[in-house]
Formats: sequence, structure tokens, C-alpha cells
Amino acid sequence: MERKTKVHAEEGKQEITITREFDLPVELLFKAYEEPEIVEQWMGTRVLKLESKKHGSWQIETPDPKGNVAFRANGVIHEFIPVQKITRTFEMENTPFGVQLEIYEFERLTDDTSRLTMHVIYESVAQRDQVLKLPFAQGINMAHNRLEEIVSKLK
Repeated sequence: MERKTKVHAEEGKQEITITREFDLPVELLFKAYEEPEIVEQWMGTRVLKLESKKHGSWQIETPDPKGNVAFRANGVIHEFIPVQKITRTFEMENTPFGVQLEIYEFERLTDDTSRLTMHVIYESVAQRDQVLKLPFAQGINMAHNRLEEIVSKLK
């Protein structure tokens, strides 16, 4: 499977940049991050809360096959500019990872294509490096593939 999502991590920095071009209008790409029903579909998780506005909060959880919570994450939305930008915090519960800052920028390339640039800042270089040891790049690429597949049906 081709990896369309690119993860750039500069040595010694506590941040990563993730970019992906989608065969989706920018309005639909943004909607995939704004509407709880769509987020649930492409992320394969439950959205407990998603207040798509400045000073809003969000919380998601993913159950294991027995219905127990396997993963839970939450944060606060600090900036919300429709079809342009979302700045939020991201915290995974019950993990050694601290809070990270995420800046999502949505860009129109053509009427039918768009680009998402995610700038993720971690508390330390060590924390960032720990995350990169996980199957992080593969997972985000798979999620972005699902996003494109699901949201393209909304065209």
C-alpha cells in the first residue's frame, strides 16, 4: 500500500509535521474533522464530545472487542477557523505521554483536491521519539486512507 501521508521529523526537535494531499474538496476534508459522525467513521472510535468551536473540548474512546475502553483521548480546541485551521491539545489517558499541541491547516489545492498539514509539538524530544517508535506513520496513513474513502462518498 502506498503511503500518501508524509511524516517529517527533524533530528533533535520536539515536533513533527504530517502532510497529506486528498482527492477531496477542502470543505469536505474540514468536515471530516468537524462533524462527530464522520470522525467516528474514519477513526473507528466513539466521539464522546466534539465542540467544534474556539474554547470547545473534545473526547474520544475506542473499545476493545469485549467493549472495555482500550484507548481514550481528550483535549481543548484553542482556535477554530472553519475550512482553514484547528489548533487543539491532545492528551492520551493512561499513558506516559504528556499533552501535545496540534495545529491542523487545511488548504484548497483545486476545486476537488486539498492538503492537510498537521504540526504536532510534544513536551520533549524524548517524548516525540517515543511516539515515533510506535507504528505511528502507518496508523495515520491508514486513518487518512479511510477518511478519504468515507468522505469521498459525501461528494
